[in-house]
Formats: sequence, C-alpha cells, structure tokens
Amino acid sequence: MRIVFFLGFFILSFSWCHSVAQLSVAYDKSKEPLVFAANKFQALLSAKDQKVTCGPISEISTTTDIGVVIKGKVPKLLAAQVNQKDFDLIQQEGYAYRTINNGKSLLILSVDEIGGMYGLLELAEGVQVTGSYQKPRDKVVNPSLSYRILKFNLPWSPYRESPATAVHMQVCRDLNFWERFLDMMVENRFNVLSLWNNHPFPFMIKAVNFQEATPFNDVEMAEWKEFWKALFSMAKQRGIQTFIVNWNIVVSPEFARAYGAQEYNDLSEQVKRYTRESVTQVINEYEDLTGIGVTLADWMGTFDEKMTPTQREEWIEETFVAGMKAANRPVKFIHRSVLAGDPMAMRRVIDNAKLPEEALVEIKFNWSHGHSTPTLAITHDYHSGKLDDRFWTPLPTNYKIQWMIRNEDFFILRWGQPDFIRKHIEVNKKDYVNGYFIGSEGFIPALDYSHKPLAVKTWQYGFEKQWLFYKVWGRLLYQQDAPDQLFSSAFDVRYGKGVGVPLLQAYKLASNMPLRLASFHRSTWDYTLYAEGFIEAEPSSPKGTFDRSSPFISIDEFIDHETLDPAILSIPAYVHAVLNNEKIQTDVITPLALADSSARDSRRALAIVASLRTQHTAFSGALISELDDVATWSYLGLYFADKIRAGVALENYRITGNAAKKEESLQFINACLTHWDQVIEYTKDRYLPTPHVSTEHYGEEYKTFSWESLRPQVVRDIEIVKESSTKP
Repeated sequence: MRIVFFLGFFILSFSWCHSVAQLSVAYDKSKEPLVFAANKFQALLSAKDQKVTCGPISEISTTTDIGVVIKGKVPKLLAAQVNQKDFDLIQQEGYAYRTINNGKSLLILSVDEIGGMYGLLELAEGVQVTGSYQKPRDKVVNPSLSYRILKFNLPWSPYRESPATAVHMQVCRDLNFWERFLDMMVENRFNVLSLWNNHPFPFMIKAVNFQEATPFNDVEMAEWKEFWKALFSMAKQRGIQTFIVNWNIVVSPEFARAYGAQEYNDLSEQVKRYTRESVTQVINEYEDLTGIGVTLADWMGTFDEKMTPTQREEWIEETFVAGMKAANRPVKFIHRSVLAGDPMAMRRVIDNAKLPEEALVEIKFNWSHGHSTPTLAITHDYHSGKLDDRFWTPLPTNYKIQWMIRNEDFFILRWGQPDFIRKHIEVNKKDYVNGYFIGSEGFIPALDYSHKPLAVKTWQYGFEKQWLFYKVWGRLLYQQDAPDQLFSSAFDVRYGKGVGVPLLQAYKLASNMPLRLASFHRSTWDYTLYAEGFIEAEPSSPKGTFDRSSPFISIDEFIDHETLDPAILSIPAYVHAVLNNEKIQTDVITPLALADSSARDSRRALAIVASLRTQHTAFSGALISELDDVATWSYLGLYFADKIRAGVALENYRITGNAAKKEESLQFINACLTHWDQVIEYTKDRYLPTPHVSTEHYGEEYKTFSWESLRPQVVRDIEIVKESSTKP
C-alpha cells in the first residue's frame, strides 16, 4: 500500500528561511539521473545569482547543504544518523526529505537514483516559484502508480497514412525535439516512453538474414542507428524507460517485394522467422532499450483466413516471446489487449514466457475515448456480452494492467482538468492495475501545425502548447493527492503571480466540456467522436439512418444515440420517462441536468476569463492564447447545453405534436448558432485549417478541420428542426 506523508501544499512545504549565498550539493555522480537533476537545480539557482557547488556523496560533510543518499550507499559520516530502517517507508522512485545537523542540512533519501532525482527536481521547482532555495519540511513521497507511460505514435511506418502524420517526419528525427520532450516527461514524472508504429524494425536494423527488408543503405542505416541510440541514451539519463511497440504481422514494402511476401497478414514461416530474428537483433543492438511491445488484431489473419485468439497468441509466442528469449539480455514486455484477444490464451503465453519481470498488459479505458467518464463502461474486450473480467479474475501474478487513456477528442485546444484525473485514479486503481498509458492515435505532439505564426505563439512544439495536459496527468499519476496549488503555481511561474488560481479554475470548468460530450455520446474507435469539433466521422451506435455527407453530429444523431456513462439518460429515454410520468432515480443524470451543468460551468469560466483580461491588461503572448482557448471551450460548452435542450424539446414535439415544444427547440437551436459563431470568432484568426485523420474520406472540404468550415452544418440543424414533423 502506498504511504505518502504530504505535509501541506507544495509551496507551503517550504520553510521561509533566508537564502544562503552559496549552496553545496552532494550526490552519487555516477548516477546519470542524479547528474541530470543536479544540473537543472544548479542552472536555476545560477539564473537567480545563487552559486551551487556539487561534490560526490562520499565527501559529504556537516557543512553540506543538500545530500542525496541512496539505500545501501550511506556515507560513513552519516552512519550514526541514517540507517536502513529510514528507507522502509520509501518505495521505488519515491523519496524522503529529512533535515539533520539541527536543521542546517537536508538529506534526500531514496531507494534508487530516480527517486533521488525527483527529490532534487522538487527543490528546483521551489526555486522557480519562490525565487530562491527554501529548505522543505520533512516528508515522504511515493508514486501512486509504478508505470506512468506516454504513448507516442511515430510518423514513419504509421498506423494511418495522413497529412496529419506526415507533417511530423522531420521534427521526429530531430534530437533537439526529443531532448525537450524528455525533459518535459521528467518534469511531469512520466517514466516510460512507448513508441508506436506499424513496423519499426527496418528503421532500426539491417536484419542479418533479411538484408533487403530495409529501404536504407549502410550510410542511412548508420544515421538511423545513431538517432535511436542517442534517443534511448537520453531517456536513460533521465530515468525514463523506452519501449518500441510493433503492431503484429507486418513487414516492410521492401521485404514484401524482395522475399515474395504479403505486407500484412502473411502467416508464412518466413515472416515468423524474420519477426523473431528482428526482435532478437533489436534487443542486442540497442542496449538502452527497455522493452518490446506487440498488439493483437488488425492484421492477424486475412479476411479469408481468420486466426482464432489462440492462434494469434501462438504467433506472438513463436515470434516476439521467442525472440526475446533468444536475446543476450532480458527486456520487459508490453502485450496490448484488444477485441480479437482472449485473456486465457494471453495468460498462457505470459506464463510460458517466464519473464524476469511482470509483463505490462495495456487495455483501452472506454475504448478510444478515455477522456469521458471515470466509470469503466466499455473496452475492446467483451466476453458473453459484457466486459471481460478474466484479465484480472483471478488476480494475475506475472502481469499487471495499465489503462490506456486515449485522447482522440481534442487536438487543437488546450485542456486540463485535475479533478477528473484524481477521480479516475481513485476509481480505477485496483490491485491488478499499476499504471496508465496517456496518448493518441490521431495526434502526434511534435510540430504544432494548427496554430498560425502569430506573436502569441511563443512555443515551438505541440506538447509545449499542451503543457497543462501533460502536467496534470503526469504529476497526478505520480502523486494522486498532489494539490491544485502545484498547477496554479505553474501558471504563476509562466505568466506572473496572481494568474494561477483563477486561470486553473477556469480551465477546470471549461475542460469539462469534452468529458461531458464523450460521456453523453457513446463512442468506440478513433473516428466515432472528435469532441472539440462535434464530429462523428463513423457513427458507433446510431439507431436511425441519417445523412452522412458531413462528419458533423446533427441534431438527429445527437438525439438518437446511446450514452456511454450508464448514469446518464439518453434524450429518448428521458423524454419517454417524462411523458409516462416514470420516476427517475436520484443518482441518474438527466440530459437537462447535464445541460445545466455545462452551461453553468461555461458561464463561470467566461466570467473568470473576462475578469483576468480586465485586471491584467498587460497580458501578452501565450497567455492570450490560453485565455482564448478557455473561452472557446466555454462557448462549445454553451453550444452543447443548448443542443441538448433543443434535442429534448424536439423529441417531445415529435412524440406529442406539441407545437410549443417545437418552438422551444427552435429557440435553443438558434442559440446554438450564436454560440458556434463565438467559437469561430475565437479560433479563425489563430488556427489554420488543420489536417485531421478522421475526416479525410468525406471529400475535399473536410480534408482539413476548422470550426468555421462546419458552420453550414450548424445552420442545417436549424432547418432540421423547422422541417421536423411528428413521428408516425
């Protein structure tokens, strides 16, 4: 059980002693994560004209200000003050602050160098907030979850070919980008980088027995190898594990041509051998790579020759598992679970593998739309018409589950709702769960290709624009009871004191909008919802037949659709209950209650934004863009509210013929157009028409996304209401 002594808020955990002219820090200089953190700490204080000297932990003295002590390596000088029992409450990647020498010195105790790194980085954050080093009070901090994983789709050999993917090719080969991305991961306590694409091997190795599998000559392959080695090494220096995740039965086009194979679904012994040998060679050639991953389904068996779940697992066993066993060192294993799998067959493979460490089994939470309700409603995995609990019943002994929280719902607007994340972890942190994956299939956080090159654009990369998203997810996965002050202080550091508390509150209110829509409008795979655009490129559960010439969710589709969260009533179910005088349980959320919540939060967020603009007229740069994003979400929240209200009134009219209900619906749907025009006003001058993976097949006008381009569909809803008649 995790034990955390968190004494007060992050900022308040620092005592207000005066700053010293020079600080001395002692740590094990052979541990790269400690070197990384010490350099960050030193650089921050140097920028504040405060000198820091660093020395080896073996030379710590009574005058040393800060010492990082790792279990089993306590210096002799500290033997009387620190013993092994002092580490008993500290877990892997956790740390403790302990003052000694009558409060003059601070020890950071940890059981590994990563925990020591995090302890030093918290001190660095204190410098950013207060302007100088302030000695913290004693406390113990342990991670809430062992695996805090970012899912990053690579643009080469992508799962989906698209301009939204290809635009990142150059940036994702740039180690400067990766250095900043990895720094962000450490800052936010993410400890695993998982890199996904169809087939990574031709970009990493020249397979010994299949040399034509790669399109690259020796010089080009050497450049690729230099890139990968540098990336994995930079991650290791920061205490970040790295995994590559291959889809499954895939080979390169070059392999297919050279060896007479199919690019996908080739069940031949030749492809098995190539896959197995490639797994082994990648592990052997990349010593800093932590692990290998594979996913089920998609291309495991052609349409004419389907594979059973057992056959799929056998293929994995004969290729990936066998390749791992043949390597010259052990690595970790990710087994992604999807609807084509069988947990019993998977358990057999993991049992037989006899891996040195627990395997990681990734399961999509609420399918591709994890930013919805914290209630687990759907996954890829069903058995006998319900969620397949055989993944965790009985409790596994050689693997743990990590929830995949996919974001296919907001690619452009900034987002941050720490209350949702805290609740999510509270509800879904089970005995069989030890981590989360956070990431997207349709969005790569590299090049920011959506924002116009304006003066407010002070960031370079997509992840830098979405800094709050990564901060709230990472820090709460590490410490689920971390207070809001941690996040509001980050705003103050960026934009000046006094901004953080109100702006965080505005974000929390406005960021509820996509959560509510995804909870109300049930969705499955990637294309079934794009919440910030009110797009449903491929309907997941419509009951009727609708005009699908546009991906926009029409008022008809909005009404005639199932909800994801079982606590929320659909519009037809609610109207039926009202018309039949049925009692609605108090723990059920009605559509109108959901609409009221959305409208209330949106108006409160807009009021905060207006107040901030009035009080701080000198705002400029990225903060203006942040405020505009909050306002955009807020008007989308008002649109969502009035569209629900319009739908309820319209459904009532269609059943009863009550003309007053049709007029009521028309009033609300006209208000929707007013809200949408406000969304356009806040976005048209900042954002470019943006390539979007889920709308390209709807024709030329939908190859790129913008709110302005969808305005005719918003107007069309008005016509749908006007032309509506009663149901036969």
